[in-house]
Amino acid sequence: MRTGRKAVADHMVVYLNRDGSQTQARFGFVVAKDVGVAVKRNLVKRRARSAIRERIQKFNSGELVVIRALPGSAELDWQKFNDELDYCLNKLSN
Repeated sequence: MRTGRKAVADHMVVYLNRDGSQTQARFGFVVAKDVGVAVKRNLVKRRARSAIRERIQKFNSGELVVIRALPGSAELDWQKFNDELDYCLNKLSN
């Protein structure tokens, strides 16, 4: 994303862009092959979708959020994954 803001954690980067023309928040997930084999990449995508689903009420309409997983994110446990996501989202909300 060329415009907007980003927050970086050890195993993920979260991008936030506000677009007033959209009627609802939109989400994207990027998990490259350097994260691991297909099983691990799908695990990371499922975790990211589930984590966003738990926090969806925090987002305003017109926000575009992209979560890019970095290598090592497949080895994180659920709590550490959520902690890093919360860190990034809190950093972006300020």
